[in-house]
Parts: sequence; C-alpha cells; structure tokens
Amino acid sequence: MSIASVLPFKDGDAQGLAGATILQVVPDLQGGPLARATIDVAAALSRVGANALVASRGGRLVSELQAKGGVFVPFPADAKNPLSMLLNIGRLARLIKSEGADLVHVRSRAAAWVAFGATRLTKTPLVTSFPGRYAGGNALEVRYNSILARGDVVLADSAEAAKLIAELYPAAANKIAVARRGVDCKVFSPAAVSPARVQAVRREWKVEAHEPVVLMAATISAACGQKALIEAARILRAQGLAGPKFILAGGEARRGLGVEIDRAIAQAELQDVMRRTGRCADLPAALLAASVLAAPVNQPGGEAVAIEAQAMGAPAIVGNFGAVAETILAPPEVEETQRTGWVVSPGDPAALAAALKAALSLGATARDRLALRARENVERRFSLEQVCADTLAAYRSLRLNGEL
Repeated sequence: MSIASVLPFKDGDAQGLAGATILQVVPDLQGGPLARATIDVAAALSRVGANALVASRGGRLVSELQAKGGVFVPFPADAKNPLSMLLNIGRLARLIKSEGADLVHVRSRAAAWVAFGATRLTKTPLVTSFPGRYAGGNALEVRYNSILARGDVVLADSAEAAKLIAELYPAAANKIAVARRGVDCKVFSPAAVSPARVQAVRREWKVEAHEPVVLMAATISAACGQKALIEAARILRAQGLAGPKFILAGGEARRGLGVEIDRAIAQAELQDVMRRTGRCADLPAALLAASVLAAPVNQPGGEAVAIEAQAMGAPAIVGNFGAVAETILAPPEVEETQRTGWVVSPGDPAALAAALKAALSLGATARDRLALRARENVERRFSLEQVCADTLAAYRSLRLNGEL
C-alpha cells in the first residue's frame, strides 16, 4: 500500500474519520514529546468527530488530554519486562475489542511489540511512529527496532528518517509517510512574548539591550557543538568582529563537561564575551532575545530548537546532519531570496564562523525579511496543525484503502 498520493487531511473535513474510534498507545502522559504529540492528535481527532482513546500508564497530562476531547484508558503501556509484555498482548486485544477500536497507533518500541501482537489477534490496522533516532544501531538494536517498521502505516519524523527506514527495512518502503515534529506556533510566536520576558532573559544573561547575542540552547555534549562555537568565536575575534556575546544555555550530558567547556573558553580568552548558563526557563523569550541561534549538532534530535528559533524569527545556523538540515531552507537547495538560515558542517568552526558573520551582518530590513520567511517555513511545514493533518491523513489512508 502506497500512501504517497493521500492528500493532507484538514481538521475541518471529517470525511473518512468521523465516527471512527482511534486508540493511541503511549507509555505515559507525564510530559515530553510523545505525550504532547499524543494529546495534539487526540484533540485533532475530536475536532473531526472521531473517538480519541489513549491507552497509557497515565500522568500529570491526563486532565489536559480529557479537556481537549481525548479519553484516557488506564493501561500499563510502559511495561518492558518480557513476561509483562506478553500478558499485555491479551489485555490490549481485549481492550481493542471492548472499545471497538478501528485503528491503533503506537508510539514506542516496547509498546509496539505488544500492539503488533494485539492487532494481529484482532485484525485491527496498526500505525507505528518511527523516530529517526531509532533508524540504526547494532544488529540487536536493528532487530528490536524492526517492530516499528511493521505497522500498516509507518510514520517517520523526517524525510531522512523515512529514507533510512526504507534502507534498513525494505518491506516497509511503500508504507512510510512523513509526519514531522511540530511546534506550537501560538507559544513560539513573537507576538506572544512580552518585552518584559525578553528583558528578564537578557538580565539573566548579563547582556545590555544593544548587544547582539549568539545563543546555543543545547545540552553540553561532544555532539552539540559547544567547542566548535568556541573556536568560531575565537576566529571572529581574530578577524576583528567585536560586539556579540555568546551564551551557552543548557545542562551537562555528563558531570564534568561544563568544567571542560569553561576551561576551553578560558584558553580561547573569551571569558569577556562568552558565558555558560543553565537551561533556558523561557525558551521563546530567549530565542526572541537572540540575534542568532547556533545549533551545529551532529546527532538526531537537534531539529526541535531550530524549528522553534525560526518560529520566533531568529536566524538559525544548523549542522548538515540528517533531519536537522531539513528544517532550514538554504542555498544550494533554494535561492538566496528564500533563505531561512544557514547549514554548515558540524565539525567545521571556520564555516560556522562565516555563517555567524553573515547572520550578524544582516541589516534590519534583510533580517526582518528572513524572519518572516522563517516563520512562514515553520507554519507551512512544522506547525502542530500540519503535523496533525499528516497523522490524520495516514489514518484516513487506511480507510480509503479499505483497511479501516
């Protein structure tokens, strides 16, 4: 079954899903991307007249799910013990039958093994979410992750992930659809952030109102590029570029990395322009306060902040790595007039320095135009509404193909 031809599903068009019962399975509803995505899709299902059930261990977001039209069904979906998982296959099968579920969508690996068994028993269509970070690893990991490629529809979170999944699991190639990670454009919106919030962030950073800021909002690790930014800042200083302050905002991947970064800053003699802070408590305000976001990461998962930066109109510089590079429109893939940021090699401080210099040199008009393009890019490709439309289109494709 190829779903490439399925048109994006619009919330206002209930055709295909009205009256259907969709059961999402997620480990818990404590928070984080999985729980948030589940609630967003449940709300979209409710708006089109579908019954949106969520089977989960539960958590602090259960009330939010219910307020947005979802129905919480207690289920130990976080179980990873093999015996518990085996018992859960029967439990989930009974739940599917008792609730009359027309389709099951599972969002984690352990739960996917349970859901696959249960849906084969009940002959119920299965949708699996396959994050790009699981598309690889050693032979054992590839085998364990393979369950995510066995859904009737496989949702990849990027075009790069879709390509990797098809290469690893050829049998899934015609079942893959892309539903990218989304951002709430109401929260990440310049209009939603007051000047007082921006001022509070800049006071915390100890930067003056007129000083441009290069922000790196990422956990300190070898893959996130803090050392590359330090070297890029040293290059810019040697070239005579004065003025910008560099803020490294984020916790440590492991103890001792912060001290290592502080030592590297001192060795580069950048203590007067670069400082390390903790995680951003108010990321929308931090991105609005920043002149440039630097995110030259070389690992999966770095795309979120690049999307959020564009939503806030901040020029973003990202690493040319997997899904991260997909978030930015930049030459040679698009014309210069369509640029929304810069894509550089993660291990090339000179290229990062050149991109920083270009971004910091933008005039007011050019920066405003780039900010508008970046915001439009996010609204068109990465908004919650678009992500939900892509997900519901996958559900709808099963009904159109007679499987739902």
